[in-house]
Order: sequence, then structure tokens, then C-alpha cells
Amino acid sequence: VWFSISSKRSELKMPIENLAEEGLPKNPNLDVAQWKFFLGLPGHTNDVETKKLLMDEIQANDMAPYYEHMCVDLSWPVDKALLDTMKEKNSTEVKRLDDAITDAEQNLGESEVREAMLAKAEYLCRIGDKDACVSAFRKTYDKTTALGHRLDIVFNLIRVGLFTMDNDLVTRNIEKAKYLIDEGGDWDRKNRLKVYEGLYSMAVRDFKTAANLFLDSISTFTSYELLDYQKFVAYTVVVCMLALDRNELRTKVVKGAEILEVLHGLPNIREFMFSLYDCHYSDFFKSLAYVEQMLKVDRYMAPHYRYYTREMRILGYTQLLESYRSLELQYMADAFGVSIDFIDRELSRFIAAGRLHCKIDKVGSIVETNRPDKKNWQYQAVIKQGDHLLNRVQKLSRVINV
Repeated sequence: VWFSISSKRSELKMPIENLAEEGLPKNPNLDVAQWKFFLGLPGHTNDVETKKLLMDEIQANDMAPYYEHMCVDLSWPVDKALLDTMKEKNSTEVKRLDDAITDAEQNLGESEVREAMLAKAEYLCRIGDKDACVSAFRKTYDKTTALGHRLDIVFNLIRVGLFTMDNDLVTRNIEKAKYLIDEGGDWDRKNRLKVYEGLYSMAVRDFKTAANLFLDSISTFTSYELLDYQKFVAYTVVVCMLALDRNELRTKVVKGAEILEVLHGLPNIREFMFSLYDCHYSDFFKSLAYVEQMLKVDRYMAPHYRYYTREMRILGYTQLLESYRSLELQYMADAFGVSIDFIDRELSRFIAAGRLHCKIDKVGSIVETNRPDKKNWQYQAVIKQGDHLLNRVQKLSRVINV
């Protein structure tokens, strides 16, 4: 499975080079948020392996604040002895870091003060104390003058936002990162920001933006603090299949050497892409069912899995219908490996919603396409938007007159 629950398997690195060691530290570890999300899903609450991975990580980093919130969210009983032990370790370490900051302020220079403040912010981030770490990072940012170090702090805040799914924190810091990069950010951080923004765009269902950003980063990926390269390529294929037209998909994905190399290790995703591209619709539906199950357990895509699978079904139907003026329902049902009743219900629903441009002759069991005239459609859209604009102008004029 490409939305891996376990971190035990070795991560696939970029071809040719192993760049993971040059990346930023995995702080916070986004795998922890995925494991917690997985355990909160119906049917997975008692997954022993995932629970062990999560608790091992919590205990290894003494994540007392995170453990408290997690127990509330997952309705777990709190291990009081474990919590007290972790809290005591947290208090001791925070006191040591505060003493280091005080010592640096009294006896050392600005650079040492910044380093001490950054160490405290990173520790608070590691133990899952969101509010305290965000505040500490902001104070450190104010003490930082080097552009590269400022960007690293902003990237850390974006990761905190992705870890907690705080959209406001992510968007504000993405904008801040763009501003800093425009001031003179280096090539590596510019490419890193594309992955961060792409991952967030995917999480908020802006698949077109995510696809473009991911494709720009395929050959320069170094953001191992977010996800491994294999999962990154899988996300890229999934969003591109919906966001790109057939010609773009062929040029940028189907013929993409870096993507194809990784897809050898992702046979289900490879089958998903090529079954649609090669018009093997029965295999495409089977692969789509697999992808749907994977999306359901991925915390970024879970809110959108119904939308995604519906849009991919429409894409499959549209691609087949575009090749014909008319075709039999039986032929279409056989092509997708489903029953006539199923295909009839599906087409009727999408035709009524205006998503498919065809009609069903129930007597003859035939589907007839009626491709819309693009100019006529544009004319109708202009008329509709013009009416809407006039209505708003009239309402505004009444308010002004009053």
C-alpha cells in the first residue's frame, strides 16, 4: 500500500542520489498524525501494529501534551503513570532550555541566544505542545536575521500546521515563505516550498495547483521531512489523473521517466494510471476501487475520497463516450465490467446533474452522445453571468440610494 501505515519498510529515495540526509529533521513527525488518524477510523481502532508504532514514538520523545490530546480524541484511557513520567521529563528539559536561554542572554551573543531559543522551540514541537511551540518559533523568528534560517523556521511552522491540520497556520506561513523567497531565497528552499504548498493544496482539494507543484518538484524532491519519495510520486499520479487532460497526462506523467521508475514499486497505482490511459475500463474500475480504499485511510485525502472516485468515474465514462456517436448499454456495461442496471443508474444520475452530455434511449438500450457546442455554451455562460452582475448592481444601487 502506498499510503503506508507502517514506517518499518525502508523509504524509497530519489533515483541516482540519496538526498534524505540533507533535508530538514522530521519535527514534528507527520507519520504520528497519520497513525493517530488511522486509529480513529471505524474498523481500525484496535489495530495492534499501528497502536504500537504510535505509542513507541510518543514514549521515545516524551510527548506528554500530545498524548493527553490523543487520548481525548481517540477515547483512550489515560495511563496516569506514563503521563506523569513524561510530564516530569518535559518540565526538566524545558527548565534546562530556559536556563540555557538565560545564560546566553547574560553571557553570550545574539547568535547563541537565537540557537538556544530555537532549541526550545524544536523541543516543544517534538513533544506536541502546539501553542507553546508556535509562540516559541515566532519569538525565535524575530531574533533571526539570516534569510535561510528564517525560512527554515517558517517551514517548521508549516509542518506544525500540517501535523494539526491548522489551515490558517499553514496558509499564513506559506505566504510568508513566498515573500521571503522573493527576497532572495535559495534554489533548494524554493523547490521545497513547492512540495509544502502542493501537499496543502491537495489536502484542501485544489488538485490542479497540487498537480502542477508536484510535477515541478519530481526531479528536485528533497522534502523527506514531509513524506518519502514513493508516496510523493503516488500522490502526484493520483492528483494528475484528475487535474490534467489526456495530452498533458501523457507528456508529463505517462512518459515521465522519474515517475515510471518509481511506479515499478507501486503496481496498483501503475495499473490505475495505465488502465485509464489505455482505455481498459474494466481494469480501471477495479484499480479505482483499490485507490478509493487507500484514500479513505489517508488523512490528507480522506475528506475528498468520495469526490475523487465520483470524478474519476465521470472521467472514465466521458472518455469512452467521446469516441462514439452512440453505443449500446450492454457494450458500455461490459466495457466497465458492471451490470446494465448499474451503468443505467450511474449515467442517469450524471446526465441529470449535467456532468455527462448524452441521453439514454431506454427502448433501444442505446446511449446517444450530444456534445455541446462550445460557442453556444460560452454565449449562455456570458448571458447568465451578465444577469447575475446586473442583479448585484441593482441591489447595490438601492443600498446607495437609501
